[in-house]
Amino acid sequence: MRVVGIDPGTYSFDLFGMENDQRIIVDLAISSEEIFQNPFVLIKRLEELMPLDIIVGPSGYGIPLMNIENLTEKKIGAMIPLDTQVSVNEGIKSVLWEMKNRKMPVWFTPGVVHLKTVPQYRKWGKMDMGTADKVCCVALGITYQSEQLNLPYEKTSFIYVEIGYGFTAVLGVINGRIVDGIGGTNGSLGFIACGGMDAELAIRLKNPTQDVVFKGGVRDFVGQGIEPKDLKSYPEAMTLLAESVEKDVASMSVAVPHPKQIILSGRLIGDAFIKEELRDRLQKYSQVVKVNRPSQVAKEAACGAYIIGEGLLDGNYRMITEIMGIRD
Repeated sequence: MRVVGIDPGTYSFDLFGMENDQRIIVDLAISSEEIFQNPFVLIKRLEELMPLDIIVGPSGYGIPLMNIENLTEKKIGAMIPLDTQVSVNEGIKSVLWEMKNRKMPVWFTPGVVHLKTVPQYRKWGKMDMGTADKVCCVALGITYQSEQLNLPYEKTSFIYVEIGYGFTAVLGVINGRIVDGIGGTNGSLGFIACGGMDAELAIRLKNPTQDVVFKGGVRDFVGQGIEPKDLKSYPEAMTLLAESVEKDVASMSVAVPHPKQIILSGRLIGDAFIKEELRDRLQKYSQVVKVNRPSQVAKEAACGAYIIGEGLLDGNYRMITEIMGIRD
């Protein structure tokens, strides 16, 4: 059983795969910009790993579980916006068509809004409650808490905070099921992204495109070309980020009132200063931990995508995909 999970991140496309859930066959990050300029970079790496039984592919906002054989322009439009010329969209679109042309064993997976485990009323007026890669992160979170606290998957309960290079998302889990989510364009600002936008501001924008969601984050607040590690020198910017995240965690505690843990992940959590700042601020809600991952290079979402793919093949993680309702 050879499985690969892909995380199409803002900063990099990450691949993580294993054979028979024992031997790592790929643990890799490729610059997103490099892939957008030449999609064949990713295709070539996947071809070198063949034969593969399943690839959990870049699913954008997510889509009900679907094999790439059924990919159409309309289906792509459900996963990513097609009415802009944003490079990230054009790059992913090119990759998807090439994967289909080569008959790769790719499956696309749902976002939070597609899951039946989320009550319908919580979806009202929402689209981004957490993209497909954030659902993959939760799969990793379930395995982590299950192993750390010696719990069956169906007894795990936590608030998951994913702080990537671009976006921040907060998801709520009860009994191994996602019950609510605040997506990266719907809540806390990120390092690059503005997060949830004031509607009064949005309606005053002239002919906005998707580019707007990739602006207005902490980096723009500082007004310089900083990197996450530089936030230590900008205390007001760090407070902005941390307070924004805490507001979403506090909000999520309405849906998940007694989480066993607050689980942190994402590229920014790799910085010890940022991790400790968030831990100090969030520990009033529950124990704060950083998720463990089986990879050395690939980010958490790629590892979670691997878990979901392995589970879809009725492997060791089958119960996780069943409990999470991935097939539903």
